[in-house]
Amino acid sequence: MVVTRATETPSELWPAPAKLNLFLRVTGKSSSGYHDLQTLFQILNWGDELSISINHSGNITRSCNLKDLSEAEDISVKAARMLKSCCDIRMGADIVLNKRIPMGAGLGGGSSDAATVLVALNSLWSCGLTSPQLAELGLQLGADVPVFVHGCSAWAEGRGEKLQAVSLGSRHYVLVFPGLHVSTAGVFNHAALKRDSKPLEIQLSRLAPGRNDCEIPVFAMYPELKRIKQEASHWGQVYMTGTGSTLFLPFDSEKSAIKAAGELKCRYNVRAVEGVDRSPLLDRLSFEG
Repeated sequence: MVVTRATETPSELWPAPAKLNLFLRVTGKSSSGYHDLQTLFQILNWGDELSISINHSGNITRSCNLKDLSEAEDISVKAARMLKSCCDIRMGADIVLNKRIPMGAGLGGGSSDAATVLVALNSLWSCGLTSPQLAELGLQLGADVPVFVHGCSAWAEGRGEKLQAVSLGSRHYVLVFPGLHVSTAGVFNHAALKRDSKPLEIQLSRLAPGRNDCEIPVFAMYPELKRIKQEASHWGQVYMTGTGSTLFLPFDSEKSAIKAAGELKCRYNVRAVEGVDRSPLLDRLSFEG
């Protein structure tokens, strides 16, 4: 069945929040070649922003504030085309991407952009797909896309797509951006990567920042990142998210996070952020509905 919409819509703003991996353990490698992981995701109240409108031309267009991110390589464009094909949509979409999340920083920026496009166009094109169906589509684009589609804090296993929602509450962090683009493939192919971590059981005591098995290979590839972690440790416990390169420091309150960010900004590019259990994308979708 071909789905169409009667009129074009004006451009609408949709958030694409970043995430943190509060810990990341590599527990093995499957026969398919993917690494088996355990991780704890928390969505942040900060990230990219997309302006999306539908058109009658049937074309998918995208513009972006970053010149280094070509339209052909943009995962958000691939997401739009995948949904259009899957649902046999005749309409097109015009996407304007405002990138704030650094690329190759372990914050899931590209995956979040793709998830936002799937969720937004599912609504704007009236596709009618459920969140699990959108997440299944998104998994073809990247292992982190499903967590952004579902939009909640989650304990994750498998490639990171087997999700169990958890309640972490509001938490406060300072992000440190070293300005390095880390290759995920390079990390998972590195000889120093630990691939046999013992799986953990979900319990409240585990829902806290912890070890990241990717840290050792990342520090071997980028020794300056290890130095930055050591220097930043004067302000608190420092962790690395995903496959890097962003470091983060947890704080007990927004006030203490802002204070630390103010002190750190003379040395590094930093930002104080809030971790939330519910993605701002879901709030935006509720508004749309």
